[in-house]
Amino acid sequence: MTISKGDTIPEVTLVKATAEGPQKVQSSEYFAGKKVALFSVPGAFTPTCSAKHLPGFVEKAAELKAKGVDEIACTAVNDAFVLGAWNSSSGSADITMLADGNGDLVEALGLTMDGKGYGMGTRGQRFSMIVDNGTVTELNVEAPGDFNVSSADHMLGQL
Repeated sequence: MTISKGDTIPEVTLVKATAEGPQKVQSSEYFAGKKVALFSVPGAFTPTCSAKHLPGFVEKAAELKAKGVDEIACTAVNDAFVLGAWNSSSGSADITMLADGNGDLVEALGLTMDGKGYGMGTRGQRFSMIVDNGTVTELNVEAPGDFNVSSADHMLGQL
């Protein structure tokens, strides 16, 4: 079953990419007490993700925060080292990278995709959501191959 607005983020272990190295974090702890703009990409360093998705959140970070977002987080079925390198090369300190290396989060959300045709295995769909104190208040899931509703611009219109 796919997560819906009003649902609580499921309990999973993610790995936060930090300057000190990977740090495990429980989803319930990470999302507690704050408003998070979370976006998911099929993979770090992939074309649309690198050319449009991450840069949009980097460019709009101040505007998102001005509208009440406490933290902007990106997740992908990649390891924390890859996400950390991607954030170092294309992101910013305004983006928190949450590695979902085993796909536990996207599986629990019901938002997996089959990337085997591209040699990527099971990945997370492209989506974004506003999570307020652990509860999903907005959910935007892209149709396969699209990049519209999961963008930073679309999220700004929802806040």
